Amino acid sequence: MKPGMVPPPPGEESHTVALPPGWQSYLSPQGRRYYVNTATNETTWERPSSSPGIPASPGPHRSSLPPTVNGYHVSGTPAYPPETAHMSVRKSTGDSQNLGSSSPGKKQNKENTITINCVTFPHPDTMPEQQLLKPTEWSYCDYFWADKKDPQGNGTVAGFELLLQKQLKGKQMQKEMSEFIRERIKIEEEYAKNLAKLSQNSLAAQEEGSLGEAWAQVKKSLADEAEVHLKFSAKLHSEVEKPLMNFRENFKKDMKKCDHHIADLRKQLASRYAAVEKARKALTERQRDLEMKTQQLEIKLSNKTEEDIKKARRKSTQAGDDLMRCVDLYNQAQSKWFEEMVTTTLELERLEVERVEMIRQHLCQYTQLRHETDMFNQSTVEPVDQLLRKVDPAKDRELWVREHKTGNIRPVDMEL
Repeated sequence: MKPGMVPPPPGEESHTVALPPGWQSYLSPQGRRYYVNTATNETTWERPSSSPGIPASPGPHRSSLPPTVNGYHVSGTPAYPPETAHMSVRKSTGDSQNLGSSSPGKKQNKENTITINCVTFPHPDTMPEQQLLKPTEWSYCDYFWADKKDPQGNGTVAGFELLLQKQLKGKQMQKEMSEFIRERIKIEEEYAKNLAKLSQNSLAAQEEGSLGEAWAQVKKSLADEAEVHLKFSAKLHSEVEKPLMNFRENFKKDMKKCDHHIADLRKQLASRYAAVEKARKALTERQRDLEMKTQQLEIKLSNKTEEDIKKARRKSTQAGDDLMRCVDLYNQAQSKWFEEMVTTTLELERLEVERVEMIRQHLCQYTQLRHETDMFNQSTVEPVDQLLRKVDPAKDRELWVREHKTGNIRPVDMEL
């Protein structure tokens, strides 16, 4: 559901019998119906007769309305009735070409709208489903206009706030991933250190022959493996951990920029909405005052009533102008907020896709480094395998005997 604009509507005839040509009816703020002659700008509380040639109403019940603007009678044509204080909205199409327009739309009742946190929306029970901006995708720009009940309390959370929370959660997840990789690096570094230390151990150093050579190669393979793991840890830092950390910092800056920008627009929108409500109340008071003075004129309570009515009309007209100006400023602010919401939510969507893709690529790099490390580790033990296949106990015995023999004369029996 996307926000709609707030133009003041024209009045609607509630009687089933048609009025004479040139007459239209409106309701006063107190609910009393009055009638306007579009040709003469005259008004009357009594319903004009539909019979030809019969005057619309006796003179004491009529008054002439001066030309006005913004919801009143301009150049002899009725525009907006006094119910401009009760505004309605038109459905926003979501078309970016029409976002900045604040012109009045079709006639709709106030019941067709709802206001949530100073934003005007079409009422879901009376308005058809709005067209999505990106109907083939589950896009951020289509599904986060209204508020959602906070699962942890009785309050509500704005849709944009939910998006920010998701982005901030993504930032935290990225931070934790980089910390995880850092712990993995520490394990690799400690493991390499222990392997190098073990390779220098003198245990079984006196083993001889081909088995001794194989044993020496086993110890050397530990030193080679330690070097492999040191290189692995260094690459993890430069190719996985560091990019994750750097991207997270840039991501944090982007989030702050979006948050502050939308927050400023919401504050401006709230201010415009408060101004509309204030102007609406002022118009209602001016119209009530005008009606009271009109009633006083009918019963001739005061000689100054006619002048008072003129003054009251001027004030009512000014109040109507103020209300229309405030409505226009509100609609401009809401249109600006709507445009920026679309732009910003799409940017958040792009950043989330970029974040996920970046993490995926670096995790792929992690698995690639692991495969390379395993391959290098395998290469360190291949010489050991080769020497172990050459171990020959008979040959080792021959070499040892040749080196350490003490003689080949065997003992004989003693003679008597």
